[in-house]
Amino acid sequence: MKPRFALLALTLAAGCAPATQAPAAVAVTGAWCRAAPVGALTGGCYLTLTATADDRLVSVATPAARRAEIHSMDMTGGVMRMRQVKDGLALPAGKAVSLKPGAEHVMIIGPKQTLAAGGTVPLTLTFKKAPPQKISAPIRDAAAAPHHHEGH
Repeated sequence: MKPRFALLALTLAAGCAPATQAPAAVAVTGAWCRAAPVGALTGGCYLTLTATADDRLVSVATPAARRAEIHSMDMTGGVMRMRQVKDGLALPAGKAVSLKPGAEHVMIIGPKQTLAAGGTVPLTLTFKKAPPQKISAPIRDAAAAPHHHEGH
C-alpha cells in the first residue's frame, strides 16, 4: 500500500513542477538598417515580426539615436506621405508583418552614431503583450538596398 502512496505523491509533485518558460511570443527576423551619409538627420530600419498570438508593436528605442519611431508611408494624390504610427503596429497571430522600405518601418531620428555599412544599430522592441526584445540590426550599404528612403 505504501508504494501506491509514494507513486501518487510523485505523480502529484510532477504535476505541480514549474513549467518551462515559453519562447518569446514574437519572432523577429531579417532586421537591418539602411546606411546613411555622415550628418544624416534620420535613418530607416526594417524587420519582419511574427507573433504567436495577436499583439502590437507599441514602441522602439535605441541608444544609437535621440529617438526611434514606428512610421508608415503611403501615396496620397501622387504624394508620398510618412506618418508616425502613434498607436503601434498590429501583429495578427501567425501572420508575418514586414517593416520595409516604402511601407511601415522604424525611423531613427537624430542618430548619435554614423550609420555606416558594416556597423550595427541596437534596437529594443516593446510589445503590448510579449516581453520586450533587444536586437542588433546590421547596417547595409544604401546602394545594395531599394531606394525608397531618399530625403530622410
